[in-house]
Amino acid sequence: MKPELKVFKIGGGIIDHESDLQGFLLLFSQVAGPKILVHGGGKGASEMMKNLGIAPKMVNGRRITDAITLDLVTMFYAGKTNKQIVAGLQRHGINALGISGADGNVIQAVTRPVREIDYGFVGDLSEASVNAELIHQFITLGLTPVFCPINHDGHGQLLNTNADTIAASVAKAMSRKYAVTLHFCFEKRGVLSDVNDENSVIPRISLADYAELKESGIITAGMLPKLDNAFDALQFGVDKVVVEHALHINDELKTMLCLN
Repeated sequence: MKPELKVFKIGGGIIDHESDLQGFLLLFSQVAGPKILVHGGGKGASEMMKNLGIAPKMVNGRRITDAITLDLVTMFYAGKTNKQIVAGLQRHGINALGISGADGNVIQAVTRPVREIDYGFVGDLSEASVNAELIHQFITLGLTPVFCPINHDGHGQLLNTNADTIAASVAKAMSRKYAVTLHFCFEKRGVLSDVNDENSVIPRISLADYAELKESGIITAGMLPKLDNAFDALQFGVDKVVVEHALHINDELKTMLCLN
């Protein structure tokens, strides 16, 4: 039987609020067993860009990353945000290791090809992108990896990758050695049938349900890449995927995703 591993992903809606971030880090530190944290930070990075007079560009919840944007998100994600999270976990006795995909060549991406949209310096991942053995070694040493969404192409170019994609790809790669549960944690209690009703959590969504919810327009924008990655993870070996509030990970009110 495979040992259990939990992969958590948090985004900007939690990171941007210091009290929420610290509350999540405390809860995360109390999760038993080996675990991995993947963080985004999109909202904070976007605010920083606006303050500098640069308009963020998003398409279906995914960031267009030109050269200037890449510089800024690298500083924000791999620098400030990653190290603040690592320091916060050390405070709670978790020996965290903050890394980008370039560190140890742990995640290597390829530049997304230009089709209908030119996403710029955005990295796509494949089944071979994640060095699961190195991550396993980190865990064996008692370290808790904390991934930011900055990767590289192996030729000296940094790339920005959606953090939901990072989380799903890491979860899939680690499922070869572990029974993995992937937790998408954000500022809602789950996937909502009504965005204006915090209690309208859909408790269970199958792959067929997801297609219908997209078609009806109930699930849109930033939730799309999250759930696209979630179902991809389920199809490639991840045991469970949960969508939940970052400050209520112990509550029963959440959305469980399943293939059937």
